[in-house]
Order: sequence, then structure tokens, then C-alpha cells
Amino acid sequence: MNELSGGRAFYGEAIGILMLDMQAPLIPGNVGNATSYGFPVRYKILDTLPSDWWCDEEGASERRQEIFIKKALELEKEGVRAITTGCGFFAKYQTAASEALSIPLFNSPLLLVPMVARMIGPNKRVGIISAGGSHLKGAFLENVGIDASTPIAVDGLEDKPEFYDVHVTQKKATINPQKMEQEVVEVAERLTAKFPDIGALVFECSDLPPYAAAVQKAVSLPIFDFITLINMVYMAVIKKRFDGFM
Repeated sequence: MNELSGGRAFYGEAIGILMLDMQAPLIPGNVGNATSYGFPVRYKILDTLPSDWWCDEEGASERRQEIFIKKALELEKEGVRAITTGCGFFAKYQTAASEALSIPLFNSPLLLVPMVARMIGPNKRVGIISAGGSHLKGAFLENVGIDASTPIAVDGLEDKPEFYDVHVTQKKATINPQKMEQEVVEVAERLTAKFPDIGALVFECSDLPPYAAAVQKAVSLPIFDFITLINMVYMAVIKKRFDGFM
């Protein structure tokens, strides 16, 4: 093996994850739980950004974008090979932040929507389940390549108390995974009943992957989420030799 260079205090974390400054319990399968992955990840907290940053008074402001880019650059300097986030609404910053970095940035599973739309064909639409469906419009979609030509249907968990009180307002300090799973399944069933031409689902929110298997059992559709995307990017930036036989 050729000589290798040093210069950092730690190594081996290919994926960096920018997390909101919040205290909600994050179960396995959540982007914020490191046991969700078969490889090491490196977390960094976005100081002062609340869990409901995308819908509070300040919203996706330029000041918050600057905080986001600063922390992303710190992760890049710390040696990660790609960066993602713990909130799919960071889609708003995809264009500006990716321009500031020299490594791949994938802020949201919403990046998958144009690809999934082409996978399922023009006669089907992509169903998107979001933490806040009513907010999922405008620049949150445009910055990840979703425009009027992309057939989508959106629903959100705004009316689901367990999800909203745990992961958005954080009024509830504990989590009931069974109750939350039921809420996510209910939204998926509601969306697919309203739009029977949905050919696949994309979960915008980083808190939803733990419930993907239950949703798939209920609606029998392919489901793409943050964990799908993170695993895909990891396999792109860390290629391994094949070991087998013929």
C-alpha cells in the first residue's frame, strides 16, 4: 500500500449529517440514530435552528442558510465525503449550499422525486408524505428539480398529534412508536385513497423511515426515504471490490 497522508484527528466517517438543535427521542431508523446505518456517520448540530424552523416566523431565512453552509463546510473540512441532513425541508438550501461545497450534498429525499417519477412512468404520480404538507411548495420543491411537469400528490402529518407534538413542537418529551406508526400509515392510506394513480411514495421527513415497512405492508408500494438516499450515496462515495465466484 502506498503511503497515506494524515492531518486530522479522526477518520472513517464518509457521511456527514447536519442535525437540527432539538431534543426529540430518535428511534432506530431515524436519520438521527446512528444505529440506522451499517457504517459510521458523523453528526453536527445546526446551533440555534429549532425543530420547526421551516414554518416559524423566520422560516428559511438567509441568516439560517448562512448557518447551514458554515456547518456544512465544517463537516467537509473534517473529512466526510458527502453531506446530508436531518430535515427534508433543507431542500430549500440545496442549490446555494451545494455550490459552496466541493463534495456531494443531498439535503432531502425530495431529490429522488424526479427520478422516481421517471421510474414509474408518466401515467402514475409520486406520493410525498411530509412533516408539513401545506408548506411543501415553491422553493422547497424547485431547488430539488420538482416543477409543474412532475406528477406529485402531497399529504402531511400536521393533523397527527403524536408526530407533531414529538417531532415538530416537541411539546411531548417521550415517543409512542406504535401510535406514531399508526398515524403515518393513516396518512399513507389517506393519500393513496385520494390519488389511486400513485405508483410510489417518497417520505420527505427524516423521522418517517422507521415506519416505512408498516406503510409498505398497508399500501403495497415502493417507498423511498432518507435512509434509502443515504445508503445510495454511501455506496457511490465508498466503492468496494466484489468478492464471489463463477
